[in-house]
Amino acid sequence: MKHTLSVLVENHAGVLSRVSGLFARRGFNIDSLAVGTTADPAVSCITIVVDDKENAIEQIEKQLNKLIDVIKLKVFTPDEIISRELMLIKVNATGQTRQEIKELADMYGAKIADITRNSMTIECCNTTERLENLLNIVRPYGLKQVIRTGSIALEKGNEQLTL
Repeated sequence: MKHTLSVLVENHAGVLSRVSGLFARRGFNIDSLAVGTTADPAVSCITIVVDDKENAIEQIEKQLNKLIDVIKLKVFTPDEIISRELMLIKVNATGQTRQEIKELADMYGAKIADITRNSMTIECCNTTERLENLLNIVRPYGLKQVIRTGSIALEKGNEQLTL
């Protein structure tokens, strides 16, 4: 099962390196990683998605809490969070296929970010699963390039991860 970790850390140089180094040293794989500042510019939030195949989530949590830069962390299962990811897809497009591609993008709430003579760039922010579906639907047109961010997440309901 995939777990999402929201980790509040001090916002200064080297923190991300120490966090990712912990995963590397222990042989834990990171499925997704995103970092951004919070409402407090001195604090960043690192969102990490891991697949807990070996039931290592407790070990990961204990090791992260040992890092001096970690202020607070919380582990979530998929049903406890609202999660989104951004994807840009550059796809082959001709005069005949542009409208079809636009209609497919619209079905996923995506926007056309750029159009050239022989390509279109689609911008979509959605769940990882919906992005995978969109990617599979436009794949037959010919993918030129795909770029994705890491997932970001917030806890559902009134709860919040704060200092």
